[in-house]
Amino acid sequence: MHNFILLIRRFFNLILFLSLEIVCIVLVSGTQTIQGNDITSSANAVAGVVYKKQSDIVEYFGLRKMNDSLINENARLRQLVSSFKTLDPVKDSIIHKEWRGGDSVKKYVRYADFVYHTARVINNSTSLPDNYITLNIGSKEGVARNMAVISGSGIVGRVEHVSAHFSSVLSVLSSKQKVAAKLKDGLTGYIVWDEKNPDILLMTDIPQQAKVQKGDSVFTSEYSIFTPDILIGTVENINVNKKTGMQLLYLRSSTNFRNLQYVYVIENKMAGEKKQLEDSINVKTKP
Repeated sequence: MHNFILLIRRFFNLILFLSLEIVCIVLVSGTQTIQGNDITSSANAVAGVVYKKQSDIVEYFGLRKMNDSLINENARLRQLVSSFKTLDPVKDSIIHKEWRGGDSVKKYVRYADFVYHTARVINNSTSLPDNYITLNIGSKEGVARNMAVISGSGIVGRVEHVSAHFSSVLSVLSSKQKVAAKLKDGLTGYIVWDEKNPDILLMTDIPQQAKVQKGDSVFTSEYSIFTPDILIGTVENINVNKKTGMQLLYLRSSTNFRNLQYVYVIENKMAGEKKQLEDSINVKTKP
């Protein structure tokens, strides 16, 4: 307290001067004179700059929360779209019921039930023969082996290892991974990586007579682990092997593997039933 009093005494004149200046500014700014208007205008301009900087800072620190919200909303919309894509209309050959406005009855058969889990990439590699991506979600969030992983722009890979809170994804940029794909006309082939450029993928098994042009889009097929019709990339170059008569397509990947931040892990609720059935068939057909 004694030191505070000494400080006041030492700077008394300066404190008094500043106090009177503030009082004068407040009194003048409250009048309708030119000086008062100038002071008010300058104060508003300064306050505007301060509020804008404050808003920018608050917005910057809220970007992650906003981004997470958008990612979750995208996952919900993707799941909604997938629910329609996995319904196949087929003619009912058992029940013959008259339907007004048509001569056939249709029913819908569901062959998949997809759930999208949002995840953040916490580790990623692109320069190895077999590249892996680490995600911040694991079995406690419903992630399991062999689930497909996509980004907002294309395919990413397949879940390979899972712990309680993390999962490791085998990237499409791997010598161990082949992805079933199709061209816009429905012609199918396989997507592989040549272990060189993370921006370029290869599509194999395309007959020479197939009409393919640069710029054509390539999508996932119904036979891959991914949901169908996800963009893989666009044709950038075409090579023809004269010995085999097959075309090799060089694709510009739609996914930027160097800058992956958020992805979706796709859970197919009906995958277990499908695999169990296929495994039972394989066991019966073994000699």
